[in-house]
Amino acid sequence: MTQQPTTAPIPWTTIGMVVAWYGSNIGVLLLNKYLLTNYGFKYPIFLTLCHMTACTLFSYIAIALMKVVPLQTVKSKVQFAKISGLSVVFCFSVVCGNVSLRYLPVSFNQAIGATTPFFTAVFAFFIIKKREAWLTYTTLIPVVTGVIIASGGEPSFHLFGFIMCVTATAARAFKSVHQEILLSSEGERLNSMNLLLYMAPIAVTCLLPATLIMEENVVGITIDLARKDVKLIWYLFFNSSLAYFVNLTNFLVTKHTSALTLQVLGNAKGAVAVVVSILMFKNPVSLMGMVGYALTVLGVILYSEAKKRYS
Repeated sequence: MTQQPTTAPIPWTTIGMVVAWYGSNIGVLLLNKYLLTNYGFKYPIFLTLCHMTACTLFSYIAIALMKVVPLQTVKSKVQFAKISGLSVVFCFSVVCGNVSLRYLPVSFNQAIGATTPFFTAVFAFFIIKKREAWLTYTTLIPVVTGVIIASGGEPSFHLFGFIMCVTATAARAFKSVHQEILLSSEGERLNSMNLLLYMAPIAVTCLLPATLIMEENVVGITIDLARKDVKLIWYLFFNSSLAYFVNLTNFLVTKHTSALTLQVLGNAKGAVAVVVSILMFKNPVSLMGMVGYALTVLGVILYSEAKKRYS
């Protein structure tokens, strides 16, 4: 009688990291939505500034003081210029995403966000001439079709919010493609934690004047609101801290799991965020919207499988 091979149990630390990754990702998304709509804090650029300030502070503590990962230094002005360009695109995508949450429910926001592979494939094709197998491109059809169906069936559809969300999704894809180009050489490549350490303060310097110009007197308004309800300060602090822990837990989960596991967890995370947001905010959903989102997620899974098989 042959003994069946036993699979090693998943370490509890890995399970804890995945739970923390889910919690921070979904938590920051839902709290952004709550602050920008339900609470009435209508300042998405200032909110992003708070996020980037927290990322700057916590990145320094984690790397320079706690040595969570080794410090990687910027070796040239050219490398710094590349990181600065990435940072501008990064904070632009975050601002657009936060703006979209003022107008769209989280469920629809996540459906649009799931089309990131489509924009990544398009930018990779035109910018770095990266070609995929025809079957891989075919799997992108349900990704886009699903969003079109979801848009037609979305009871809370808002054109400006939709444009902002699509822009944020495209900007994220653009950043990932350009990151592959700009930091491609071995000497310039940085891990995600060190990259955030350098990008976050650059983002702060970009967002600070944008906040002062586009959201006039937001600091004074925030202080006045906090005097009336001190919980606002805790909301902003907790929300900004979560924004950093999204990056930290993403790095740790990537380090301790396989690429395939990460893809599966990422696809499931979006679905969990949709369900939790509907339960929390009770936004109306239609059958057509759910079918559209399901079709988009199916397309993303098929795209991941096709890319893995034919690359």
